[in-house]
Amino acid sequence: MSGDALSRTDNRSFSAAGAGSAASVVPAKRTTHPNLILAICCASLLIVGMDVTIVNVALPAIQKDLHAHLAGLQWILDAYTLVVASFLMLAGSMSDRFGRRRVFQIGLGVFTFGSLLCSQSGTIEQLIGFRALQGLGASMLNPVALSIIANAFPNPKARARAVGIWGAVAGLSLGIGPLIGGALTETIGWRSIFWINVPIGIIAALLAARFVPESKAARARAFDPVGQALVLIGLATLTWGVIDGPHAGWGSGLILGLFVTAAATLVAFVLYEQRRNHPLLDLRFFHSVPFSSATVLAVSVFSCFAGFLFLNTLYLQQVRGFSAFHTGLFTLPLAIAMIVCAPWSGRLVAAHGPRPSLLVAGVGLLAATLILTGLNQQTSAAWLATAYALFGVGLGMVNPAITNSAVAGMPLSQAGVAAAIASTSRQVGAALGVAVSGTVVAASRVHGMDFTTATHAIWWAMTASGAVVLVLGFASNTA
Repeated sequence: MSGDALSRTDNRSFSAAGAGSAASVVPAKRTTHPNLILAICCASLLIVGMDVTIVNVALPAIQKDLHAHLAGLQWILDAYTLVVASFLMLAGSMSDRFGRRRVFQIGLGVFTFGSLLCSQSGTIEQLIGFRALQGLGASMLNPVALSIIANAFPNPKARARAVGIWGAVAGLSLGIGPLIGGALTETIGWRSIFWINVPIGIIAALLAARFVPESKAARARAFDPVGQALVLIGLATLTWGVIDGPHAGWGSGLILGLFVTAAATLVAFVLYEQRRNHPLLDLRFFHSVPFSSATVLAVSVFSCFAGFLFLNTLYLQQVRGFSAFHTGLFTLPLAIAMIVCAPWSGRLVAAHGPRPSLLVAGVGLLAATLILTGLNQQTSAAWLATAYALFGVGLGMVNPAITNSAVAGMPLSQAGVAAAIASTSRQVGAALGVAVSGTVVAASRVHGMDFTTATHAIWWAMTASGAVVLVLGFASNTA
């Protein structure tokens, strides 16, 4: 199947979401409630998406209450994203083998229980551990939910509409997280940002048991425990080294050992996966230029997004003295831009391929981060709001293009796996973005540098990422 055919039909890309092709899916029992199934799956997406961003604005309150150091704040975010990134592919294999509804319900249960435990944390170490548990549950939700949606809407046009709604909810969840988090932290306290997941998770699990039909793949992929362990060890040691480098010293034995372990794990993973008949990650995927481009886009853009939220939260609350609620309000332009641009980008990608979306995204990201390279303690609110809105345009436009580029040129039977790898790349990027951005804050404190001046290097790095998006847009040959 040609790349053009795939790039013009988003719904076909998602028909294989999870791990198999549409032909390999064996649905159990048809349901007469596809829209209700869509609503249930979107509820899971809403709480998982919000959880990626809702915690950011509560970080200063958490730091004060639990007496946390900067590295602890970084791990609150990265414990979640690292676990999600490490187990997304495994969750897809489990759902194909044991049943998508079953894994979806387990994921909801684990995520909801983890949220409840987070709200009861008495120490920073407990909160980090419970955030990892949340991440384990989240890894079982989004890819599996997308597979469920594909089975609930066998008609291509109906499936395209459903995927469009899914994409809009994804943008909404990421955008409104800081706003809701700020309001809850200000009025009730930081623990309430985790309470919000509990009733939604319980209701979604009960509705899934009643209305979502079970489905499995006719032939599920084999498990790859060695590859899975190597991914987890590699990501964890790399992130640990970046986060603790400013504190332990970049030349210390601990940090050097962590980086050596991460590099050795990467080499071992590549060598091991090449020899497997059914690898966790088929390295031949990277022979596809669109797929490799999607991976680069996902890592670079989402590292920018995670670093953007992390640094701006600390800047607005600790430098400018704004409350958590006002910090959330500053992200409103970003949320609105994402909500408007995400569905528009989906339509553009379906009709014209990823190039137009990537060009608009590159301009938005480039302009937003250029504005912030001049950040200081007196930067006007209007100037900040402009940067937030432009960043929202870039992020909203790039997401559908990433997924499309990941599956362009792939056989339909591999489209779901390619989309899952793109999702994993987003999480890896987010984890590294927080880790790297935090080193700037730590370095500024060690050397007595002004916080805003220290962040300039990161804003310039993000500007370079925006330029990469533009270049890939111009180079795109899948339009």
